[in-house]
Amino acid sequence: KKYRYRLNAATMLGQSKSAYQAEIDSACETIDFLRFNAHYISDIYNEQPHSDAGFINRIEYRPIEGFIFSLTPFNFTAIASNLNMSPAVMGNTLLWKPATTSILSNYVLMDIFKEAGLPDGVVNFIPGPGSVIGNAVFSDRHFAGLHFTGSNVTFNRLWQMAAQNLHNYKSYPKIVGETGGKDFIVVHTSAGVDEVATAIVRGAFEYQGQKCSAASRAYIPDTLWPAIKTRIGEMLSEIKVGDVRDFSNFMNAVIDEGSFDNIMHFIDLANKSTEAEVIFGGKGDKSKGFFVEPTIIQTTNPRFITMEEEIFGPVLTVFVYKEKDFEETLKLVDDTSPYALTGAIFARDRQVLENASQVLKYSAGNLYYNDKPTGAVVGQQPFGGSRQSGTNDKAGSHLNLLRWTSPRTIKETLIPPTDFRYPFMGEEKCH
Repeated sequence: KKYRYRLNAATMLGQSKSAYQAEIDSACETIDFLRFNAHYISDIYNEQPHSDAGFINRIEYRPIEGFIFSLTPFNFTAIASNLNMSPAVMGNTLLWKPATTSILSNYVLMDIFKEAGLPDGVVNFIPGPGSVIGNAVFSDRHFAGLHFTGSNVTFNRLWQMAAQNLHNYKSYPKIVGETGGKDFIVVHTSAGVDEVATAIVRGAFEYQGQKCSAASRAYIPDTLWPAIKTRIGEMLSEIKVGDVRDFSNFMNAVIDEGSFDNIMHFIDLANKSTEAEVIFGGKGDKSKGFFVEPTIIQTTNPRFITMEEEIFGPVLTVFVYKEKDFEETLKLVDDTSPYALTGAIFARDRQVLENASQVLKYSAGNLYYNDKPTGAVVGQQPFGGSRQSGTNDKAGSHLNLLRWTSPRTIKETLIPPTDFRYPFMGEEKCH
C-alpha cells in the first residue's frame, strides 16, 4: 500500500540495493515474515499435550520474563523487521539497535509498526553506538534474550558479555543469532554448464555479495571448468556496476568505505600470491561511492585465505579439482570453513545429489540442489545455519517463534482426591 515505495526507496538509497533486490527484501519478505508468523502462532498453540479422563492438560506459551535486545544488520530490511516482530508477536518487549548504515529504512519500518497499532514501549527504536547501548543492555537485570544477525566476531563478543553477567540476570537469557557464512557451490561432472555459470554469477554477485548466503567458494571439475569459465566470462562482460537509480545496473555500491577496503584487501592478497590468480574483475573505485567489480579468483590451494574467510563482497574463489577426486573434494568442502550456512550441489545424477548431501550433512543449514545458495523464501526454506554460522533457529518458521516463549504447563484435575491413602494400602494381602 502507501509505504511500499517509500520503504523500497529507503532501502535502495540507504543500503544501495537495486530495485529488484529491494522489492524482494524490504517489501515481499517483510510482508511474508509478518503474515507467516501470524499463521505459525496458530500452529504453536495447536501443539497441546495429551489429556486423559479426569484431568485436562494444556500449555500456555508465555512471553519471556524480561526484555529482548534485537541487533539488526544493514543488508536486509526484512531481517530488521523480523528480529523485532517475531519476539513481539509472541508477547515480548524489545530494545532495537539498528545498524548505523540502515537507519533510514529501519526508521520507516518503525513508522509502519506504530501506524499499524503497535503500542508504545513494545519495540523501542534506539540508534546509537553499539558499545554504549550494549554495555547498558547486558548489565541490566531484566535482559532476557538476544536476537541477532551480524558478524561472527560481534556475536561471540555479545555471548561472552551475557555469560559474564549471568549472576545478575533474573532468568537465563535466550541467545539466538545468525552470523557469517562461507557458502559453497560444488559441481559434479554431470552438471550443466549454463546452470552452474548462472548460479555462480547470481549467487556471488547479486547485492554485491553482501548476503550471509552469497556464494563465496566453488569447486569445479577440470572437465567442466573451461566451458564454465567461458560462460561466466560472457555473463560478466554484460554486467554493469553503478547507481541504484539506473535500473540497467546489475550491481551497485558496497555498503561503506570500511567494507570496500576490506574487500580490496582480499583481492590484493590474491594478486600478490603465487597460489591464486584474479581471472575476472579485481578492480575497485571509491572516488565517488564504493564500487567493486564482480571478481573471480582461481586458486591452486583449496585452503587459500579467500576459500576460508568470509569477505562479504562480490568475490568468489574457484578451486578446480580432478574429476576422479569428487569424493575427496566433498570432504574438503566440509572441513575447509568454520561456517555452515548455505551451500549448493550441482549434478544431473540423482544418486550423486543424495550421496553428496549425506557427506555434507552438517556443512550447511540450507542446502540447494541445482540452484544458487541464496534466496531463501519465508515459509518455503526456513533459514539458518550452525557451526560458526549461528544457532540455527530457522527464521521464517515456527521454530524461531518458539524461542521467544517461556511455556507453562497447566494441569486441571476435574475430581480431586479426598483421601491420602492409595488402594494398594487396603487390609487384603496379596498372595
